[in-house]
Amino acid sequence: MPESKLRFLVDVGVGKKVEVWLKENGYDVKTVRSIDPKAKDAEILKIATDESRMVITMDKDFGELVFKSGKSHAGVLILRIEDAKGNEKVELIRKILQEYEDKIKNRFCVFQDGRLRISG
Repeated sequence: MPESKLRFLVDVGVGKKVEVWLKENGYDVKTVRSIDPKAKDAEILKIATDESRMVITMDKDFGELVFKSGKSHAGVLILRIEDAKGNEKVELIRKILQEYEDKIKNRFCVFQDGRLRISG
């Protein structure tokens, strides 16, 4: 397995199917569910940063933490997909990683309206 594989911290709202798929596909995954399902976003971001993990979340508040509060991060992927089922989320993550894995490390990314925006 290539060393450059991303490491993830998966937020509670993303769901177990994505967690399982990432693990099955060789990614190093930790879940907020297993650490503290009630963890605050700032705590989640700190854990992820300390462990060089990209946060995968459905929570747009991470944008405020990074851009308004200037919190450091090791990458954030916000999925703005309302009412998506677990299998749809898995398919989306698969596509994003297939196309962008080498471009999203330590970047702030938002998937919305069928496209991925990657910034700083």
